[in-house]
Amino acid sequence: MEDLYLEHLTWPDVAAALKNGYMTIVIPVGAVEQHGPHLPLCVDAERGTRLGFEVAKRLGRALVAPTIRVGCSEHHMAFAGTISLRESTLRSVCTDYCVSLAHHGFTRICLVPSHGGNFTPLAGMLAELQGAVSSDCLVQAYTDLVGFLGIWRSVLAEAGMGDRVGGHADAAEGSEMLAIRPELVRMERAEGGFLGETSQELLDRIFTDGLQSVTENGILGDARGLSAELGEKCLAEGADLIASFFSGHDREELPPHG
Repeated sequence: MEDLYLEHLTWPDVAAALKNGYMTIVIPVGAVEQHGPHLPLCVDAERGTRLGFEVAKRLGRALVAPTIRVGCSEHHMAFAGTISLRESTLRSVCTDYCVSLAHHGFTRICLVPSHGGNFTPLAGMLAELQGAVSSDCLVQAYTDLVGFLGIWRSVLAEAGMGDRVGGHADAAEGSEMLAIRPELVRMERAEGGFLGETSQELLDRIFTDGLQSVTENGILGDARGLSAELGEKCLAEGADLIASFFSGHDREELPPHG
């Protein structure tokens, strides 16, 4: 199939895809939140849609569900325009997605967060999501935020820009958006933000006290030096990492149902 996006298909298309073995579906889980003065609020939603496609393509015989565009962004609420779901709301939406997709015959559901604030909530709800679907459906989620940020650092380090990766609205994420929706990127507004190490301790502080407690402009890292070529490489290597994770967890690891 050339078009892997579920919402672009007709119902007979989906039925035919399932019959032909497309029984895996990827659910991107994004956000609508601030990304500094140079990037639009839709960064994580748009990245999620593209990343979901790339992961599905690598998994093979997989489709992509409509991106859950709004996520858990309470730590960004000090910045105008951010919309945040309660964890309980996100859990309900993810449950309804999984139940619907399992009902139609998908036997593997892969949740892919494209927003840092969704990693921990997804990890916490995974057992509940598994219990909500039939026993022959496997629900998985990629939840290693630190590991994913390592991909960005590695890609930009090769370009001599590893010190610009902070994990939010930086040169890596901005480059991805430049590759996906260049017309929405304000290159002239790109600037530095919080330039310290993005450690687990810093992430804990951000999720507790809010991002504005460490950066006034909403950037972790340095946003200067954006490149669509770097963005494409970040997307490709990120998708490789996530697809490899899902491929390494086969159906023999299906947890007990109920």
